[in-house]
This record gives sequence, structure tokens and C-alpha cells, in this order.
Amino acid sequence: MGYSLDDRIADRLKTLRLERGWSLEDLAAECGISRATLSRLEKSDVSPTASVLGKLCAAYGLSVSRLLAAVEVDFEPLVAREDQPLWEDPETGFKRRSVSPPADSLAAELLKGELPAGSRIEYGKPPRPGLEHHLLLLEGALEMTIEGTSYNLRPGDCLRYRLFGASVFETKGDRAAKYILAIV
Repeated sequence: MGYSLDDRIADRLKTLRLERGWSLEDLAAECGISRATLSRLEKSDVSPTASVLGKLCAAYGLSVSRLLAAVEVDFEPLVAREDQPLWEDPETGFKRRSVSPPADSLAAELLKGELPAGSRIEYGKPPRPGLEHHLLLLEGALEMTIEGTSYNLRPGDCLRYRLFGASVFETKGDRAAKYILAIV
């Protein structure tokens, strides 16, 4: 069996914690995730959910994309569809395709998200205050709550914001959502 993406994420999470000199207890206090869960994540016994990755990245001050970029492919000018990293949240079924992965020499990244009907993903705080987002809804319906203000998006709508606090991605009823998210 090979060295999977989950294994690489687990190793990177452990490295980030150790670089800061944090114990599992320190990290648990910082991000609100139990010590036992953190230990299982670092051993690759379980796959992290989008919510858990969001909390960990906020604790480390980096975006989920930056975390995943550290364990994914190096920067190439052309990112063919088959080379675009795809991650699926085992809890919600949320799919996150890194269409244009982050790179040290590029300011922006581009993601394609697919959130199944009846799903909700909450992020307590951004990985970096002031992170700029441009979200274009391609299909379905999506309710976005940015720092307490809700927006109902329809196909073709674009929500632009700088993120300093909590955010929620939610699909209600039987409508899924597909969107493009540019992060700067």
C-alpha cells in the first residue's frame, strides 16, 4: 500500500505541531479538537473532515489549500484536470478540487467545490485574517454566512469578501451546490 494523501496530511499536521513546540494538549486547547482525535489524525488512523482541517489551519495560521499544497504536487504552469488534487470530506461528502493549487510565487489559488444537498460546513475563524475570497456559484443553491451576515446565492451570483471571522457554507433541502472559489 502506498503513501496516501491522508498519510501525507497526517505527517504534515504532526510536523506543524512539533515546529511550534506544541504538545497535543496545547493544540487541543488552541483549536478545540480533542487530544485523542488529534492523535488519531497524526497517525492517519482517521481522515480529517473539512471542519477539522479548518480548525487546525486556523490554529496554524494558514489556509487549507496551503496545508494541502505542502503535501501535493509542485508548481507547474499547466494543471491538467487529471493532475488537480481532489479531496473528499468523509463526513459530508464535500468535494474540493484544487483547480489552480497555491504556489509560493503566485498570490491566488482557485478551487472547485461540490457540496451535497442538505450539507453544512462551519469554519470558526479564517486561517489568516483578511483572506480575500471570490465565490462564483455555478449550479444549485448555496447559503453563505460570513461573520453573521447571510447571503443566498443562485447560479451566476458571485460573493466577494474578506474573511476576518466565522463562515458557513450550507445547502438546504434537496439542492446541491457547485462553485468556484478564488482565494487571494
